[in-house]
Amino acid sequence: MYVLGIFIIVFNSLSPFSVLGLRSFSLQSPKNNKDHHTSELGSKRLFVRRAQAFVITLNFDRPFHADADKIVFTAETGPQPTESLGTKVRFVATKAKDGNHWSVFDFSTYENSLHVSLSSPANAIIGRYLLKVEISHLSDQAKSHQLGEFILLFNPWNSEDEVYLPSEAQLQEYVMMDYGFIFKGHENWITPWPWNYGQFEDDIIDICFEILDRNLNFLNNPSKDYSQRNSAMYICRVVSAMINSNDDNGVLQGNWSEDYSKGVNPLEWNGSVTILRQWHATGGQSVRYGQCWVFAAVMCTVMRCLGVPTRVVTNFRSAHNTDGNLTVDMFYDKRAELMPWERRDKIWNFHVWNECWMTRRDLPAGYDGWQVLDPTPQETSRGVFCCGPASVRAVKEGDIQLAYDTPFVFAEVNADEVIWLQDSGQVKEILSHNTSAIGKKISTKMVGSDKRQDITNSYKYPEGSAEERSVFMKASRILLGPNGSSYPCMERMRTAWFQENPIKLQLKLAKTPEWGQDLAFFLKARRLQGSEMGIEELLLHVWLSGQALLHGGNAQAPLWREELSFSLAQGEEKELPMALPFTHYKNQISDEKLIRLSGLVEIKQTRRKLLVTKDISLELPHLTIEVFGQAVVDKKLSVSISFTNTQQEPLQNCVLMLEGSGLIEGQMIINLGTVQSGNTIQAEVDLLPTKEGSRQLQVLVSCKEVKEIKGYKDIFVASASSS
Repeated sequence: MYVLGIFIIVFNSLSPFSVLGLRSFSLQSPKNNKDHHTSELGSKRLFVRRAQAFVITLNFDRPFHADADKIVFTAETGPQPTESLGTKVRFVATKAKDGNHWSVFDFSTYENSLHVSLSSPANAIIGRYLLKVEISHLSDQAKSHQLGEFILLFNPWNSEDEVYLPSEAQLQEYVMMDYGFIFKGHENWITPWPWNYGQFEDDIIDICFEILDRNLNFLNNPSKDYSQRNSAMYICRVVSAMINSNDDNGVLQGNWSEDYSKGVNPLEWNGSVTILRQWHATGGQSVRYGQCWVFAAVMCTVMRCLGVPTRVVTNFRSAHNTDGNLTVDMFYDKRAELMPWERRDKIWNFHVWNECWMTRRDLPAGYDGWQVLDPTPQETSRGVFCCGPASVRAVKEGDIQLAYDTPFVFAEVNADEVIWLQDSGQVKEILSHNTSAIGKKISTKMVGSDKRQDITNSYKYPEGSAEERSVFMKASRILLGPNGSSYPCMERMRTAWFQENPIKLQLKLAKTPEWGQDLAFFLKARRLQGSEMGIEELLLHVWLSGQALLHGGNAQAPLWREELSFSLAQGEEKELPMALPFTHYKNQISDEKLIRLSGLVEIKQTRRKLLVTKDISLELPHLTIEVFGQAVVDKKLSVSISFTNTQQEPLQNCVLMLEGSGLIEGQMIINLGTVQSGNTIQAEVDLLPTKEGSRQLQVLVSCKEVKEIKGYKDIFVASASSS
């Protein structure tokens, strides 16, 4: 085992007594855990937080005599501890707690018992400790006893700790809450996904430390790695790298191929616990598969478990800018089809990352607070696939020279989108330059509520404002130098193509878009009064296409095409009805159930081309969840789950999966078989709650045709004594 702290109580005097005999001891885990906000981890083991005292009791074979008995405590952690690395230190007893050092203080006696308070400094290494005590009497030889293991965690309740968060409501949300929501979909169809973080489930904390003990730094130099585990910033970067498997045997293997036959479709995960337990049970083999929301959710579990305030954040229309020019180029052909990317730049429909709360002593003043950490393997950071911590304040102010990975995060929320017309492999013209298309409706769960909180203003100034463009140009100068340009084709972008459009175009839904139904919409076109004054009627030809949109923003081959022509007089407006039949998309759409409609309009007289697009998220069947009676610890609770197949064809191979920390141990899986069109299926289940307080039941129905029919139910569980 490993050594960090030695606590000494020394008294010199003559005494006729022999060395104290230790008969028993108590780490007082139930009381200490309650005082340290770790009761949710259990009461059989001791879990304490940095810079906060905990009390233990030693029971001897005779009374303790302060004038003759000497006691030395030793806490061991880390391999081959040395004083030079700060993993081995000796301490003399103090009259009071010393916040800067490990302390032994406030000892009291009652008959043959000794009560002692122990405390670590606010910058102590987190991890497992083995606690020992050495007892001697005057010059007699000391006797050593093992008192057992305790685990030391970050302490966001203590103002001396670098992760200190002064709001109790936020602490309850970002440390103690073991369930929540991840926001997915599209900026205009944001869907809350319930997720079971489960950071207090049995064995999860041990798996968290196993993750740390498998990181590359530990494998290369274990002693040095342990010596740096006092830093929240260091722990965050290690965990960010270890959640993905690109450099190591990390927790999750990413997959964006749409082929998940060798693992689990990322849409079919309900929570982190099953993933972490599977990784542990297989000896550290990466779990298949994850995408951004799964990576971020699992990292949230680990960081909250270790005591770092953490939340999950979604950025809609998130740029992946690889060449550092703060622009992302998209290409359409003359038939209004989004072309496959030939470069690595992309725009995710949404991208999910984490924010962790901490002090940044490595940066100038003003950049503390929320820091972006992203475990999804997009780019390397100092040779390893991880990202952050990047100060959210630095992103907003364009201070992208500050560590870590701030330029990449800045581009994710601020890059410009440039759309080009491509024909026969050649770029013909620019269709649009959008300065506000990236970084939309940045979202996280609201504190103490199931609602969504928009935190876009934390990342950037209002789109189109003088401050926003000033920050963008500031970041551009840092990246590209004073004479550099974000735009390699700037001259084309200054041409007459950027005069005011003579036509306003819109693709407008006729009704709610539901999976399994035909998609009805309008092409709305209005000629602006006074445009193209020399032309009485504009003759327009329109190419329309529909493409399944993948999570990464790329599109599959068109599943629907249409062409039409019409004319517009001055000030005239037309609405042209369109329909995309279900038969066209039912076997071609991706699991994301997202379709991009695109229209390319050519004005015959001027040859000018205009592009209009609309992304549509198809609504899925809804679950109904009913709870019967009051939920009480260790008392059976009946729950009914039902849903109706609203589509025109059967749903095959349907499976019901339930999860919820404190309500279900692990997962509950029920095979539902085939649900015919129009039929309603109902499942009755019995739960046995094990923990009191606010809980959440997460429910997922996954079928061959639809992978993500999700629902949840908030359940308050009363204690057995109050029922």
